[in-house]
Amino acid sequence: MKTIEVDEELYRYIASHTQHIGESASDILRRMLKFTAGQTAPAAPAQNAASGAAKEAQPAVVGSRPQDRVRAMRELMLSDEYAEQKRAVNRFMLILSTLYRLDTAAFAEATASLQGRTRVYFAGDEHTLLQNGTHTKPKHVPGTPYWVITNTNTGRKCSMVEHIMLSMQFPQELTEKVCGTI
Repeated sequence: MKTIEVDEELYRYIASHTQHIGESASDILRRMLKFTAGQTAPAAPAQNAASGAAKEAQPAVVGSRPQDRVRAMRELMLSDEYAEQKRAVNRFMLILSTLYRLDTAAFAEATASLQGRTRVYFAGDEHTLLQNGTHTKPKHVPGTPYWVITNTNTGRKCSMVEHIMLSMQFPQELTEKVCGTI
């Protein structure tokens, strides 16, 4: 087995794609790259090297088919990691991370239109959230470039998740189940 070094940001990104406890970084990367044992890596054309680096900097959209996204959300609800969360805010953060990972563009669109009467709920930095409300308790959504306010009641957290999931075109039934677990 070889050892490679990755920066902290890339490590967090890879770790955010863990599907079960004890899954190795190699297993995660194989799954993400759809690479199986014994498969040879395709040679990268020299002229595409620069554009390839730009593509790699963007998070991959996991489960682009609707049934894959539904399955991923159901798996999250059944996961040990989710079950171990004792606080609503921690379950809320896991849900947001998963939704972002499933479709970054749809997540961005859904959160852009989501705000309260006097508060901004999502932003790209903590400072923006602090400017738009007192006692917002902003937290970074793991594995994403987003910050979210967390000083809201569970009902408001459910409303935010419901808005995002419906905007991302998840089935109403699944959206209600997910919100019911927060």
